[in-house]
Amino acid sequence: MQIEESYDRKESAHTKPSLKTDSKEVGAKPPILSEGLLPQEAKLRANQIAMAPFVFQASVAIRDFGILKALADAQQPLSFSALLDLTGLSPYSLDVLLEAGKSIGILSRQEDLCSITRIGYFLERDPITRVNMDFSQDVCYQGLSYLKESLKENEPEGLKVFGNWSTIYEGLSKLPEKARQSWLAFDHLYSDEAFPRAIPYVFRHQPRTVLDVGGNTGKFARLCIDYDRNVEVTIVDHPEQIELAKEKTSANVDSTRIHYFGVDLLNDHRPLPQGFDSIWMSQFLDCFGPEDIVQILARVRNSMRKSDSLFVMEPLIDKQKFETSEFCLNMTSLYFTAMANGKSRMYRCEDFHRFFRAAKLKIVDEVHALRVTHSLFVCQRDDH
Repeated sequence: MQIEESYDRKESAHTKPSLKTDSKEVGAKPPILSEGLLPQEAKLRANQIAMAPFVFQASVAIRDFGILKALADAQQPLSFSALLDLTGLSPYSLDVLLEAGKSIGILSRQEDLCSITRIGYFLERDPITRVNMDFSQDVCYQGLSYLKESLKENEPEGLKVFGNWSTIYEGLSKLPEKARQSWLAFDHLYSDEAFPRAIPYVFRHQPRTVLDVGGNTGKFARLCIDYDRNVEVTIVDHPEQIELAKEKTSANVDSTRIHYFGVDLLNDHRPLPQGFDSIWMSQFLDCFGPEDIVQILARVRNSMRKSDSLFVMEPLIDKQKFETSEFCLNMTSLYFTAMANGKSRMYRCEDFHRFFRAAKLKIVDEVHALRVTHSLFVCQRDDH
């Protein structure tokens, strides 16, 4: 959408900005327009938020009906009749969908011809955007209607749309297949690219044993045994996740070097396995609230020898290079609120400094922008 379209037709860039809506003034004292938007631009943004469910669902439909793909693949604009043949929709359905797409800004439409915009191209072709959209649609969309209740109760009230579990991790294997696949794709989205950058740090001192706490589907464990032919890896996770990890790792020829320890870290107070040279946690601690994080870190510390190293990899809100990454992390915090457990979030760097101090761990190395989004903390026991 062109910027000019967001201006009132009676108001030009040379007109003194007015804070009037269609009928009456917003307030006696106008707010400071520090964001640099003209009133009608701000009004447009406000209504884009107000109509956001329509924007999202229309965009999903335009993508899933193959319209964005056809427009992205085409070497020239496509006609309305060509899109009718492609989608199998009625003229009415296609027309309202294309008009919505035009207002959203993901396609342009001039008379009978349609073409894709740059925003539409990212929706269709950018892997991160596609995974985020699938996750929002298949996992979060219905449950987010319970966000206010979740904020009040600090419980994942939106999870009830899938089942009666206290956290999403308990029911992950029982989610509808489409939701489960979208959850897994989102969970691996950022860490997959960071793993290869982080693993040389983990193996800097050639550990013979690695404890993967919160090992999820076992992807990092599989990477470890491929990286070092002698290392043994033990995955610690919720029993439901352990079964998923076993399923994913069973086909690996070296899977005998991967071992499992099923435990609910919040409700099962058995000591963690001991005697591991390196302990690894990736995108695990952000699944818990601050008090639980400190408690888990303290348990890990108690299992460590003085020479052992703890590696914690997390995407931190305040260490992002790009506005897109920061935006996505802040929205992901609301997934934890409404769907995952009602208590956790994406954290800042200083939060983790505080957690480590409280658990009597000292940071011996700290690396940021590890494949764009992630940070890596290397910690040891602090016995002072």
